[in-house]
Amino acid sequence: MSEAPGRVDVAPAVRDDLDAIEQLESLAFEAPWKREFFESELATEGRYATVAREAHDIVVGYLFAMYFDDEMHINKIAVDEARRRKGIALALMAKCFEFAASRDIRVISLEVRQSNLAAQRFYERLEFNSLYIRPRYYPDGESAVVMVRELDRPPPGQL
Repeated sequence: MSEAPGRVDVAPAVRDDLDAIEQLESLAFEAPWKREFFESELATEGRYATVAREAHDIVVGYLFAMYFDDEMHINKIAVDEARRRKGIALALMAKCFEFAASRDIRVISLEVRQSNLAAQRFYERLEFNSLYIRPRYYPDGESAVVMVRELDRPPPGQL
């Protein structure tokens, strides 16, 4: 495990984390994933799943991604609302970058709500670039901004 800002440990997600992940998911997203999706992610090859835990093993954030060959796609990232802006998402992303580098992954992509300017700025600080808008991507009809980061250079200095 690696120590992260805000006194959290970032480590692989395990089945025992699913209750906490499911709870965070339902609070963080208007159209949350079902528990079965997370279970499947933990059991499927080519998936990357990590959590951030505070003292006493309390899950305060998670990141789920899939990868194939030299590409990775971040499907989910969430941090407990009361613990946002304390470096937890940055720690999750740093661990994701480390994993990607260890697998010779060259490109990481993700979607973010077009209205979520704070998230877009966060990813821009991590050197993600907005490529295009995916219309009506979310169940409520909102469009997504597709963002991509090429990993042919080291992660930003703040990681």
